[in-house]
Amino acid sequence: MTSDQTNSDDADDGWREDDSDYWECIPYRIDGDGITLVFGLHLDESLLLLYAGGKLPDDEDLHALEIALQRKRHGSQPDIARLATIWPQAGRGYLGLPALAARRGDALLPVDLVLGEGSLIAGRSAHLVLEDMAAGVRVLIDWVISAGDVVRASSTILNIGDTALAIDRIASVALPLPGWATHATRFHGRWAGEMREDTAPIPHGRSGGESRGGRPGFDGANWLIAHEPGFAADHGLGIALHLAWSGDHETVIEHDADGAIVQIGARLDPGEVMLRPGARFTTPDAVMAIVNGGRNGVRRAMHRHLRDGVLPGRADWPARRVHLNSWEAVAFGMDDMRLARLADAAYQIGAERFVVDDGWFAGRRDDTTSLGDWTADQERFPKGLDRLIEYVGELDMDFGLWVEPEMVSPDSDLYRAHPDWCLHRTGFDRPTQRHQLMLDLARPAVSEHLYGKLNGLLSAHRIAYLKWDHNRELFPNDGVGHAQTLALYALIDRLRAAHPRVEIESCASGGGRIDYGMLSRCHRVWPSDNNDAIERLRINRAWNLFLPPEVMGNHVGPSPNPITGRMLPMDFRAKVAMFGHMGVEADPAAMSEADRETLAAHIACYKLYRELLHNGVVSDLSFEDPGLFGTMIEHQGRALALVARTEMAGDYNAPPVRFPGLQPDMRYIIAYPLGDHDDPPNGVWNWTLSGRMLAEAGIVLPLARPATAHIVYLERMDFGQ
Repeated sequence: MTSDQTNSDDADDGWREDDSDYWECIPYRIDGDGITLVFGLHLDESLLLLYAGGKLPDDEDLHALEIALQRKRHGSQPDIARLATIWPQAGRGYLGLPALAARRGDALLPVDLVLGEGSLIAGRSAHLVLEDMAAGVRVLIDWVISAGDVVRASSTILNIGDTALAIDRIASVALPLPGWATHATRFHGRWAGEMREDTAPIPHGRSGGESRGGRPGFDGANWLIAHEPGFAADHGLGIALHLAWSGDHETVIEHDADGAIVQIGARLDPGEVMLRPGARFTTPDAVMAIVNGGRNGVRRAMHRHLRDGVLPGRADWPARRVHLNSWEAVAFGMDDMRLARLADAAYQIGAERFVVDDGWFAGRRDDTTSLGDWTADQERFPKGLDRLIEYVGELDMDFGLWVEPEMVSPDSDLYRAHPDWCLHRTGFDRPTQRHQLMLDLARPAVSEHLYGKLNGLLSAHRIAYLKWDHNRELFPNDGVGHAQTLALYALIDRLRAAHPRVEIESCASGGGRIDYGMLSRCHRVWPSDNNDAIERLRINRAWNLFLPPEVMGNHVGPSPNPITGRMLPMDFRAKVAMFGHMGVEADPAAMSEADRETLAAHIACYKLYRELLHNGVVSDLSFEDPGLFGTMIEHQGRALALVARTEMAGDYNAPPVRFPGLQPDMRYIIAYPLGDHDDPPNGVWNWTLSGRMLAEAGIVLPLARPATAHIVYLERMDFGQ
């Protein structure tokens, strides 16, 4: 083991302690801008995580830290106790789930990995080499403190034996939870009801979740926050975890008498990963944010990580253009004239991008046919797509197009020409979902065909944006999910290299495939097919723990809502839609004149403040009232807040709304940019309030009735000086 840090004068000999109640352990540290991780190399060569938290002083006595934090021995343990480590393995008394399961032939391969040459803990990264020469296995563990002080962890396994090695399971990270992390917030959901939160004590035994549909799915088990009791908006220690992978995943929490450990990784089918002699396999990254600042601390770390380290070319993104998507307006009932009229209506309310959704390609009259035949329907577009694209451009809007490249309809020219290109079992029937099958992207001929079709569309037409949908689970699987995901990545990467200015949205029946692996290749996700503004407040609040507003498509839908049947006023729907990447999923021409004017005013307000909305620090406003939702985004001395009520208030006079996080001794101008509060003249106060007053006392807003919302603008007095 090497380190650029001096741990003691006798570091080569390790730390010695005569009291047998202590375990002998040599500590090493890595540091980010605001966090420190301290690893312990135990003398039996197990690897402990001694400390993960706020940055320690440079001269912190790590040996004293190790003594202070080491667990004491207790009864009914092996003589050399094997607690959960950052690479748990069976064979020496550890009875939990090993981080690795591998086979040679049909037999499970027992491994006893010990520290090998080449390990290095230094600076911002830890690189650990474990090997079992007799078993012919070497494992590399890498933890790197990345952008936003977020830790990215991965594992690599090398087959150094002379026969093939099958990998049945390998964790991207095994994280022993600190003693304070007794609770967990997990996420579950369904189509149109994504990311429902459950917070509870971590139960004894094994718990967790997994996906088996070839994508992360709606259950949200690849997002997790382990935290102390009382974890709130601005208070509490927590560790947020995510697997940056667009295929199947597995999350396991084990809690026994010695504590709890979380493992997260890609879920593999037996035989899915086979390593020939000399080959290696690297897991997708696990992402961890270690915070002392509650839910808003998670937001700050994860948003900064996305913006600085994940989103492609984020620093050079132009302003997020207002969309109008055709789906809720016309569905499959489209043609070039009807779409041109819809584009006129979009332009009149201030839309900047016109997106033609499902239904534009040959033969597509409903969802039973034609996926795979990516050619414009001649009956609907007798002059092809170019005339519509040109017309949209004349309205000073750019053009977007819906595609679902990974799928094929049995009733399609592509399927009739290549029935073997879909995932199937020879000799069995081919079950569909939404009347479609999934193409086998790992076949070179299939990926080449799809690249040719998509590249042809983007090369032949002035298309600025692709809405890339994925509406079907992967089945039958039969051990192809990992290869399918890698092939998808390769296809998107190839298209982006050929068309770097084209923006891509990842949609999967809404939020079925949202992860940092996809976001490293895309510019936007679709959090839910449900545009009901009350539902979106809840859905967006959960997604916003991990995703900044600029990547979350957030549209004004019709009223009544086609999924929930709920009727909501335009003012409420439009205010909710502003706090994301704003769009419209309705026909403005079918709205009342008053609704069109209201929508246009909110779009203009969004354009005025979108630099703030899409670059600022997001904070959840905390309320005891479950019917109130609030968020505030602050950037360079300016802040914009949304406060919305979804249920009738218990009292006529709702408590004041407080705005934490402002500079307490600075004064702030308060304004209502949409003029929806009658108290101040012209929507602007002629006096100011201190940041302390706004945080501790707040402002009374008229929030008694359901489906009411207010936008509040706060500007520091010295802004712009």
